[in-house]
Amino acid sequence: MTLQINDTAPDFAAETTQGPISFHDWIGEGWCVLFSHPKDFTPVCTTELGYMAKLKPEFDKRNCKILGLSVDPVADHERWALDIEETTGAAPNYPLIGDTELRVAKLYGMLPAATAGGATGRTAADNATVRSVFIIGPDRQIKLILTYPMSTGRNFDEILRVLDSLQLTARHKVATPVNWRAGEDVIIVPAVGDEEAKQRFPEGWTAPKPYLRIVPQPA
Repeated sequence: MTLQINDTAPDFAAETTQGPISFHDWIGEGWCVLFSHPKDFTPVCTTELGYMAKLKPEFDKRNCKILGLSVDPVADHERWALDIEETTGAAPNYPLIGDTELRVAKLYGMLPAATAGGATGRTAADNATVRSVFIIGPDRQIKLILTYPMSTGRNFDEILRVLDSLQLTARHKVATPVNWRAGEDVIIVPAVGDEEAKQRFPEGWTAPKPYLRIVPQPA
């Protein structure tokens, strides 16, 4: 199954370190970041899980839940959390899915649907593509998909930046330019003609090109 941006995120039921969830119900009325890991007790993922725990208050401010996944049992996640806290200074403070039957990994295209068996006996290399990030909106649609190689730690500050952009552009008819950060100037989308733009942005805009209309970030 190949998922794309604007597809409905597949629903599922799963056991997690914070109890059973039904994914769509669990999201509620907010946003969600789902990020996956190929195996417990792996070095790069250990650093990621700890950093995400420290960053969680920022996601909370944005009404965005965090959900981790690893192709190992919940009991292993709980033991791994001790290592994560010891090495990074923070234990996961968000649920981690135990995907022992590989169901969620297959559902989200992180492993081929034909993959046989479960988590037992599989190595991190067997699960190499289970290194993905999905941002899912309140409408249950996928807004972002990123898949990383095993050797490269993810930049969760960047995920937070993208979330700011997604939430802003969901409310206003603007797009965010290269390297944009919250509070910086934005771009009026081409679908908004100049007459409508005058109503939406009465203070006017800067236009180095007719198709590039720059305005301060809306409140």
